Amino acid sequence: MEISAYYETRKAHFGVVSTDWLAQAQSATNPDPVNNTPQSQSQDNNNNNNNNKSSFCVIDEFNRWRNHPDLAEAVAAIRALATVIRSSNATTMMELEIELKKASDSLKSWDTTSISLTAGCDLFLRYVTRTSALEYEDFNSAKSRLIERAEKFGEISCKARKIIAMLSQDFIFDGCTILVHGFSRVVLEVLKLAAQNKKLFRVFCTEGRPDRTGLRLSNELAKLDVPVKIVIDSAVAYSMDEVDMVLVGADGVVESGGIINMMGSYQIALVAKSMNKPVYVAAESYKFARLYPLDQKDLAPALRPVDFGVPIPSKVEVECSARDYTPPQYLTLLFTDLGVLTPSVVSDELIQLYL
Repeated sequence: MEISAYYETRKAHFGVVSTDWLAQAQSATNPDPVNNTPQSQSQDNNNNNNNNKSSFCVIDEFNRWRNHPDLAEAVAAIRALATVIRSSNATTMMELEIELKKASDSLKSWDTTSISLTAGCDLFLRYVTRTSALEYEDFNSAKSRLIERAEKFGEISCKARKIIAMLSQDFIFDGCTILVHGFSRVVLEVLKLAAQNKKLFRVFCTEGRPDRTGLRLSNELAKLDVPVKIVIDSAVAYSMDEVDMVLVGADGVVESGGIINMMGSYQIALVAKSMNKPVYVAAESYKFARLYPLDQKDLAPALRPVDFGVPIPSKVEVECSARDYTPPQYLTLLFTDLGVLTPSVVSDELIQLYL
């Protein structure tokens, strides 16, 4: 069975890791590339310009950013595309746009199953190149404008989680119990800020099999002294009557207002809806995708390994999909860096983003 790059990325970023690994990762990624100093940016720019003709590769640049554990895959792609503009030897806007399009296509083909990667690349191209003034400026001025817009888009994307965390605080009240599913960095940011604000709450983390991402989130919350309880995936309905709200992240937000997320999100939303529990989604706007799935089979397959701990006969088929689609009618609100949205408003926001 061929495992998608989508799942390998999740495994690398969200797998249960040791304290030693985390310490090494923190040491290796200091200083933080998200907050590059002007000196380091200047050095990177000079290196890119000097080596552009012979050695620059957008995939290598993307992987360099992607190796940072706190950086989303889509933001890594945005940073890589910004470097394409800075290091380009194009002499006309047409050449530069073609170069950007080719780089974007290369990134999207790196993992065709990653919704946020595709959406991030598409939004970057729309945001950076959509200005009629570029047609009337000399090329150097136009290129400088593109670089400014690229850097601004990258900064906006990096700040998205903190904006979402701030907007969501009014919905977390003292004494509440929150059910989360899998590991989401934006969900962790929301809960971390709530803990810093001295709010009293507890969290139920689903185990998140088969990759046990819920264990990773429970470990992070325990470090913040947040009361945490791990719930096996099959006990969600059993535990739901103790829950005040469900909070999940998203791999992608689609045109209908529904979400594509880690396998199991759909059934959690179904249980929550049947028991009148609100389902909140925390998702950055660069995950808004121009997709309109009608059912689960409309999703591009993203396969994951499943280890049952015992041999499985070859004649037995195993469901290996890594994610599912949750329709908008089972979601209450979406916390985004564009604001707190109802699912029905998402299509309007998508139109504005892609215009």
